[in-house]
Amino acid sequence: MSDKTSIRVFIADDHAIVREGLKQILAEQRDIAVTGEAETGLDAVKLFRKSRCNVLLLDISLPDRNGIEVLKQIKKDKPELAVLMLSMHREDQYAIRALKAGAAGYLTKQSAPRELVTAIRQVASGQRYVSPVLAQVLAAQVGDDHEAAPHEGLSDREYQTLTMIASGKTVSEIAGELSLSVKTVSEYRSRLLSKMKLKTSAELTHYAIRNQLVD
Repeated sequence: MSDKTSIRVFIADDHAIVREGLKQILAEQRDIAVTGEAETGLDAVKLFRKSRCNVLLLDISLPDRNGIEVLKQIKKDKPELAVLMLSMHREDQYAIRALKAGAAGYLTKQSAPRELVTAIRQVASGQRYVSPVLAQVLAAQVGDDHEAAPHEGLSDREYQTLTMIASGKTVSEIAGELSLSVKTVSEYRSRLLSKMKLKTSAELTHYAIRNQLVD
């Protein structure tokens, strides 16, 4: 890291190829340096402090914990840290939840390298980064005639369970991916069905597709 480096970035993503790609992009920037990395939520919580970073790039889908849960814990420990969420999911699926949980911005992994660099610099300066697509989503959310959709009342874990069920995963598969018991995932499923006034996983799937919650 040179003396001119003003932005120190920590990357938390479970895919080594993604981390390497991000590091290559950022290595070309004189004012940005990657000072640490992690592949799980637990490691991110443990290691980011040692890197003395001022921007955290946090994947929303980590193998051991939901990225939004990690975000909430990290912001509780270090509220001034700028956290930029990275995700395979479109802005309209998780961005609002991430911003409400304390994220400074949200980027899809399909974003151009130039957009990533711009977002990092913007959140490092204390601002929020909102892409044009996300700006439209936010505008719709604050409209006078906006009525909260049933899925907006779900907890982060319930919402994640909804999207995984709608993607065709069984309760056992979801439990394995999230490192939870089948009983716990079944409870999330029951709660979200009750909150949304639905009866079956098929109805959940139809709802998710109709509301574009899954790709």
